[in-house]
Amino acid sequence: MIRVLVLAACLGFPGYTVAAGTILVFGDSISAGYGLPADAGWVHLLRQRLSKVAPDYTVVNASISGETASGGRRRIDAALEKHRPSIVILELGGNDGLRGGRIDALQADLDAMVIAALKRNAQVVLVGMRLPPNYGATYVQNFQAVYDSVAGKHRIALVPFIFDGFGERQEMFQSDGIHPTREAQPLMLETVWKALAPLVSKSRSGSARR
Repeated sequence: MIRVLVLAACLGFPGYTVAAGTILVFGDSISAGYGLPADAGWVHLLRQRLSKVAPDYTVVNASISGETASGGRRRIDAALEKHRPSIVILELGGNDGLRGGRIDALQADLDAMVIAALKRNAQVVLVGMRLPPNYGATYVQNFQAVYDSVAGKHRIALVPFIFDGFGERQEMFQSDGIHPTREAQPLMLETVWKALAPLVSKSRSGSARR
């Protein structure tokens, strides 16, 4: 029976689909939806979009508020083993930067997480963050360069700045000045979607051919 269903899906018979897989969002409070209702974060909005444009995908949000790149590195293998994603959205490093962490350590941690995902045949979207200028020009530039370097090394999709388009608008952030408001979440989704959409299309095409 299973062989019949798979063959029907590959031949394009209506009513049959082949699951494209799981998208694992692996991040910190920005993706965990800190300070927001459960249905307001950009990851929830991503689920809603995929339910319309790619319903054969599921989204798992393994983001933890306060998470660092080193913490993510320690737990990513277990997350990959549990969820077996076809796409990983890696959104970590912001807390490392805000704490003035070592740039070389951040790069090593991001690099290790990307390698872990690629070894399991998952495509990766690396989501970058930027720091305010009060951290010093050299540190700010080196921090931003880490994301470019890791993405270029592994030839993966890069979102340079998840706050693109509103990062300097104070009204788009909660009272702590760090976490985006509900109104900012659709903007974040659009920014991530630009890098994610081609991978979703590619993965679905690959599933249909199998």
